[in-house]
Formats: sequence, structure tokens, C-alpha cells
Amino acid sequence: MDFALNSDQQMLQSTLAEFARRELAPAYAARDADADLPRELILQLGRMGLLAPTVGQAFGGQDLDHVSLGIAHEEIARGDFNAAYVMMLSALVGVIVAEHGDERQRAAFLPDICAGRVLPALAVTEPGRGSDAAHVTVSARREGDEYILNGEKSSISFASYADCAVVMARTGTPEAGARGVSAFYVDLHSPGVSRSRFLDLGTRAVGRGQLFFDAVRVPAANRIGPEGAGFIEVMKGFDFSRALIALMCIGAAEQSVEETCQYVTQRQAFGGSLARFEGVSFPLAEASVRLRAARLLCYESLWRKDRGLPHTAEAAGCKWLGPELAVEVLHQCLLLHGHLGFSRDLPHQQRMRDVIGLEIGDGTAQIMKLVVARHLLGAAARPY
Repeated sequence: MDFALNSDQQMLQSTLAEFARRELAPAYAARDADADLPRELILQLGRMGLLAPTVGQAFGGQDLDHVSLGIAHEEIARGDFNAAYVMMLSALVGVIVAEHGDERQRAAFLPDICAGRVLPALAVTEPGRGSDAAHVTVSARREGDEYILNGEKSSISFASYADCAVVMARTGTPEAGARGVSAFYVDLHSPGVSRSRFLDLGTRAVGRGQLFFDAVRVPAANRIGPEGAGFIEVMKGFDFSRALIALMCIGAAEQSVEETCQYVTQRQAFGGSLARFEGVSFPLAEASVRLRAARLLCYESLWRKDRGLPHTAEAAGCKWLGPELAVEVLHQCLLLHGHLGFSRDLPHQQRMRDVIGLEIGDGTAQIMKLVVARHLLGAAARPY
């Protein structure tokens, strides 16, 4: 069993760690606002080959392996969680188009996503649905060479300023469930599309919100995959992306642990360094070990993805454990800074607020535990 990174992965890790420290971290707090991420930042990520990098080079990607993709998300999230969020959505939408789109769609859509010229969103969730994502009500009615989309998507990351979205819409009857849902690549600047932005606790620059479709015309050529197969095909991509989400959260927590270790070593109280007190050193030791264990589960999941091995249960475990643990660790780091930690001048509170959103997004801990339980117990674990 080899836990070592290869030379390319080591170079990627060190390069992105320096980029995150020098370019991203200084403006992280300034981007804690209900305002769009600067387009130049998204373009910069594109120029660095960090957007949808697992896509083939013929379509603007890097043919990057998934372990390396995880490294990129972990390191970038240390500097700016919102920047890593752009990478995660671009990677997921990129994979959907690359694996399930036709040759024309790959050539038309992927280069702009990889370059950062187009910011993509994934529109699955609807009001009142949340984790019950298969019961889509947004409708797509075929009319000649077009589909007419009507309905509302909610809690969509980048809803306020994304350029396009892969939209799940119902083309079959409600009784068909997930098998009556199709995927469409939709230009969000089309007539009939409107948006609203939520005032969120964290990841405020992500612009989570609602998308409204009022008789939006989408070319039939923009349907991704066969009619009625969209939801099933898209959900396959969520396995590896759940490990990426966990690594984003773990990266943010790791950064706070490093900063807290430095702080308690230098902070003088009661005649010496705070680090000599077990009430201070033990929580940091526990955080370091637990983060390392969660991190290894993430990389095992991505390693399995690279080898074509099943990784659904592993990725679900990542998605449940990573954000939950990161929030706990970030809270502890905030407390170990004492009264200073409660200030918005330090980044721990911002990282904690940002990570909390991913305890919910892409499946709650309860849903992830259900996935793992079904893997262990089969149909006996189904509650209905």
C-alpha cells in the first residue's frame, strides 16, 4: 500500500499551496460579501488549468487524475473556500458533459468552462424537495426542435451569476420518478430566465439562490443524454464530487489548525506558552489526527475512482464526515484564540460559516449515512 504522491502531484501540491497563500488568502475576508466573485479570479483559475481539469485536453482540460483533483481542492480551499467552490462545480458539470454529452456538446460547451469564460451551475434542487431530488417538478415540454422549460429551482450555487446550468427537468410523467427526468444544458442569459440571491450565513460570494424558468426555450440538441435518463446519469457523478467537498472542508480546517498551533505556541499566559497546557494541546492533537483520518478516506475514494472501482459508500462517508468534523475543528480553533477568535478580523469564523453550508449541500449527513447503511445492509436498511 503506497501513500506517497508522485512527483507531478507533489509539484501540484506545492505550487497550489503557494498560490493559495500568496494570491487567494489575502483577499478571502474581503470576498465575504453578498457580491459575485471577480470574473478575473475565475479566469485565473481557468488559466491555471484548475477548472474541469479531468476533461480531455482536446476540449480544454488537463486529463488530470482524480487524486490530483482532490489535492487541488484541498490546497485552494486553504486560501479561499469560495474559489474551491468554483472548481468543484466546474469539475462536476465538466464530467457530466464529457461523459454523457455528444461530440458536438463537448466541443461547444467544455472549452469555455475549462477556460473560465463560462461559469456553470448544477440545477437539481427544488423548493420543498431538498434531499428528495428525484421528484423533479420543473417541466420540459417538447415542441419541435426545442423544449419549453417552466418551473423553479432553489438553493442553486452561483444562481445569481452563473452563465449556464445543467438543469434537471421532467420530460416524463410524475409516476416515472427519476426515470422521467432529463438533463439540459441551459444558457442562463436566455429570455424567460430570472434569478434571486439568498442572504446566506457563509460562502456569500457563491451567490446561492433561485432560478426561475418561464417558457424558456432550449434547443433539443442541448439535452444531455437520452430523454428520461438525465437524473440517473448525473447522480453517478456525485460520488467523486462528495470526496472533493470533504477535502475542501478539511483543507479549511487544516489551515486553521496550523494557524492555531502557531498562535498558542507564541501566546504567553500564566508564566509561559499556552501550548504547554494539555487543555490547549490535546484538542489540537485530536484535530490533527482526526483530520488526517478523514483526509485519507477522501483520497481512498478518489484513488478508487481513478481505478474504476466502486466508491459510492466511501464517498458518502467522506461527505458526512468531512464537513461535520471540519466545523467542529474550526469551532475549537476559534475558541483557542480566546476573545480574539470571536472577531471577524481572524478567518476561523469565516471558514466555519463557509463549511457549515456543505453540511447541507449535496446531501445531508443523514442521507450519506443512509447510503453507507444500504451498502452494508442492503435492502434491509431501506426505511420505506
